[in-house]
Amino acid sequence: MPLLFSPVSIGSMNFQNRVVMAPMTRSRATADNLPNTLMAEYYAQRATAGLIVTEGTSPSPNGLGYPRIPGIFSLAQVIAWKPVTEEVHRKGAKIFMQLMHCGRVGHPLNLPPGARLLGPSAVAAAGEIYTDKGGLQPFPVPEAMTLEDIRTTMAEFATAATSAVAAGFDGVELHAANGYLIEQFIRPNSNLRSDGYGGIIENRSRFLFEVLEALIGAIGRERVGIRLSPFGVFNDMPLYKEMEDEYIWLAGQLDAAAPSYVHLVDHSAMGAPAVPDSIRKSFRRAFTGILILSGGYDALRAEKDLVAEHCDLVAFGRPFIANPDLLKRWQSGMPLNEPDMTTFYTPGPKGYTDYPFLKEGNG
Repeated sequence: MPLLFSPVSIGSMNFQNRVVMAPMTRSRATADNLPNTLMAEYYAQRATAGLIVTEGTSPSPNGLGYPRIPGIFSLAQVIAWKPVTEEVHRKGAKIFMQLMHCGRVGHPLNLPPGARLLGPSAVAAAGEIYTDKGGLQPFPVPEAMTLEDIRTTMAEFATAATSAVAAGFDGVELHAANGYLIEQFIRPNSNLRSDGYGGIIENRSRFLFEVLEALIGAIGRERVGIRLSPFGVFNDMPLYKEMEDEYIWLAGQLDAAAPSYVHLVDHSAMGAPAVPDSIRKSFRRAFTGILILSGGYDALRAEKDLVAEHCDLVAFGRPFIANPDLLKRWQSGMPLNEPDMTTFYTPGPKGYTDYPFLKEGNG
């Protein structure tokens, strides 16, 4: 059996294969940022993966940067997530919730009443963001977080992790990638602070490690992973001279913090700069936990990296959007459906739960 399709254990958790469904925002939480039956169907359709990581889910009303993304900060949301985890577990997969606080990547039109647009510094991201109420809008200048805001946000992350486990999730993945709040602290263009959370990388990464410590304290080390995007430029995160050295330093610090896994994403398949091989190799050497790689993989390339021990699991994004039976198609050599990009973020089942499965007898 190819390694990709073989079972694997991470601590006390047993996974039916080494395939991870990557976290992907799909914007289907149409009412009060609540998960719904359509979302339960979507994840259950794809639960032949060993591990599903959900779309980015906000730990706070302040973190709801995009329209129709789910939350995990109310009792109603906790209850609404339970059918999702139950359906996924019934199919044999494990499921982690990705905790995503968007920080400055948001707009007041996408936030509920009383919520605030926060960032490490009062620096707006370049570009525009879509809102249901007003179409495309320029990114506004966020409020620079006070020390009290930082402490409150850390507590929100910890509570969200506890709530995720209460909703039946096997763990959480801290989203420290793609230009959202955690990475906004790490990167020097969005973090202009002069206190203990700004300046040198040891300070700029302080928020990341304090949040990670809070998550581990809340639900245990085995239940906490983290996603990073070295050389990612999404959401106005430009490259800088010290980037490779700083992310290699982060690898060593993460080994000491010892989350369950590190999930490295490479967005070069979508036009971003390629992540240097030296980054991946350095993480593999410095971080002794489970390493997940993602970014433009197909089954053949994934198998090659697994056999070479470059990683332990491989995450796939867009192939899962259009192919709920992705593993069956790969195993039988059948062609894949092509994703419809026009429906990636639109409400309703079209382009979400209506992609065709292989007919009985195929494969």
